[in-house]
Amino acid sequence: MMKCKELDFLPVILGGDITTYSLARSFHEAYGIRSLAVSMIRSRLCGDSDIIENLIVPTMDTRETFLAELVRIGQERSGKTLILLACGDWYVRMIVENRCLLEKYYVIPYIEEKLLNRLVLKDSFYEICEEIGVPYPKTYVYDCQNPPETLELPFPFPVIAKPASSAQYHYAQFPGKKKVFKFDTMEQLKTMLSNLNASSYDYKFLIQDFIPGDDTGMRILTCYCDRGGKVRFMAFGQTLLEDKGDMGIGNPVAIINRVDREIMEHARRLLEHVGYTGFANFDIKFDPRDGSYRFFEINTRLGRSNYYVTASGFNVVPWIVDDLLRQKQFADEPVIADNTDSLYTVVPKSILKRYIKDAALREEMLSLYARGKAVNPIAYKAETKFLRRIYPYVFLWKQKRKFKGKI
Repeated sequence: MMKCKELDFLPVILGGDITTYSLARSFHEAYGIRSLAVSMIRSRLCGDSDIIENLIVPTMDTRETFLAELVRIGQERSGKTLILLACGDWYVRMIVENRCLLEKYYVIPYIEEKLLNRLVLKDSFYEICEEIGVPYPKTYVYDCQNPPETLELPFPFPVIAKPASSAQYHYAQFPGKKKVFKFDTMEQLKTMLSNLNASSYDYKFLIQDFIPGDDTGMRILTCYCDRGGKVRFMAFGQTLLEDKGDMGIGNPVAIINRVDREIMEHARRLLEHVGYTGFANFDIKFDPRDGSYRFFEINTRLGRSNYYVTASGFNVVPWIVDDLLRQKQFADEPVIADNTDSLYTVVPKSILKRYIKDAALREEMLSLYARGKAVNPIAYKAETKFLRRIYPYVFLWKQKRKFKGKI
């Protein structure tokens, strides 16, 4: 096993997927340290890694175990400053709701509960966008507690439908459940809503005007706001392809870095308007009908594809350390991740070649591969174990099977 540095702080990362590994890799690249990852199941990705100490806690998704385990870790590792990081929305909420207990042991880089509730409910998020003039899709709010007698939409089909509360939707079970739906007819929409109403989900469901265009019309923006609520860092990207699984749909699997000052300014105004702190991640789509960019939602943590930022030469984790541990004072103007010569990908090149139809974008993607500018976060040269070194190849093979027949 490779030797890692021992510093005065330790990242404690909750999760076991690519998000977890990407964060651990970013910490290792920046500081040469090993992170502690608390996962529910063992995986080759984290369990065989030299840069991760992987603790398996099968019932970590229960409140009792979650709190007991984190208190135990906090007490046992009290010799270091512990940074608590979540790789799932449920984990973020549990951390925020139990801040008074957990902050005795951990540095917590997440917003307060009141603001969290305002932002993660998508109908409330759109109200904030309306307040300050940030563009968002035309939206009809369907109230599951008080469904209308007649459903009439102010825009034509096709439409997108998704839950306003992802946290509550997590527990709902009904036939045909997906993270996000696309419907071509009112009959299809009503069938889903009927099934939804029979489930445990009783909040609001958003029905939105469908913005035309494939995955390459999607954009991603990652921002960091310091402890005083000022935006200090921004990294923008264009999605090339999204996950096609029912519950993974919308997750970017390939991103090229970009810079767009207008979109960044929209995000800055929104974040500073609400007094945001920590990392925020926006989903945005280009609307070819009028040339605008529509903000879909905000994620109150680093996203699954956060390594697109680090891969471009702007490591994400020093912002947390410099701000919350070192109390660093930052320059007035935010740092912009301006290296656009970078491709983040967790799928094989062959899949991107098959999916991307735009000739210029396809040529740009191939050029980045040819010049060695394509980075897969899980393929890290610092790993020394044989099984872990071959895992990225196995993972890419699985991706080929996963996307077969879907693009």
